[in-house]
Amino acid sequence: MSLTEVLINFLRIFFPSVNTGCAHDKIRPDVEQAYCPDCGKLIENEWYITRCACCGVKMKAMVKNGQIVPQEHYCSNCGGQDFIVEKLEKINFIDIKFAVLVKHEVLEEKYCDTIKCWQEKTTEQPKLLAQYL
Repeated sequence: MSLTEVLINFLRIFFPSVNTGCAHDKIRPDVEQAYCPDCGKLIENEWYITRCACCGVKMKAMVKNGQIVPQEHYCSNCGGQDFIVEKLEKINFIDIKFAVLVKHEVLEEKYCDTIKCWQEKTTEQPKLLAQYL
């Protein structure tokens, strides 16, 4: 058992409210989904940005107590307190200054129940598919 595992177990015993789970630090921010090499779970990257609800100016976002909030309490343009959290489909270099990255574990993987099969056109009649023609 390594020293890191001993410290994690110590934290779990005496401080059960402390989150000692995987932080998924090795997941690149430019991919939509990837498997974490540390814990093996499927992780989805989501980018969020905050805007002023009054004038729509972008505000720098941060994660505070699990919620996405602006860093400043007031809009620098109009002075409003209200804000809107907007999810970005893809991040671009202009929004990266204002956006915040949130990594979510994908709980259920999506499987497709439909199987598709294609056949190239040939002069010969297929033997196995003849019953469907």
